[in-house]
Amino acid sequence: MIDHTGLSVSDYQKSKAFYLRALAPLGYEVIKELPASILPTGAVGLGVPPKADFWVAGGATNPPRVHIAFRAANRAAVEEFYKAALAAGGRDNGPPGLRPHYHANYYGAFVLDPDGHNIEAVCHDRG
Repeated sequence: MIDHTGLSVSDYQKSKAFYLRALAPLGYEVIKELPASILPTGAVGLGVPPKADFWVAGGATNPPRVHIAFRAANRAAVEEFYKAALAAGGRDNGPPGLRPHYHANYYGAFVLDPDGHNIEAVCHDRG
């Protein structure tokens, strides 16, 4: 089981704002923000309380671009993620819908974050 993951981003404030809005429908919020004395370029840990499992840090963006999928509690949360991510400046990379080539109940949505990383919300449950 993965404990946490993260990304280096080119514009910390822009990406922090994007992820706060995009992941809010999945229950994510700021758990911890590191002070500039530790990381001058900025770093924030997001997660469903009480645990930060996704970190965003300022600096040079990760090459190559990566794909990160966040688990959603239901299909409605996938749809809300997609809407929130687009409203926050994300770019469409696949609207909410079934992806039966993965499995019969795979319901996901994909957006590109400000640095072009492929960010997904997915629900594996039936309807």
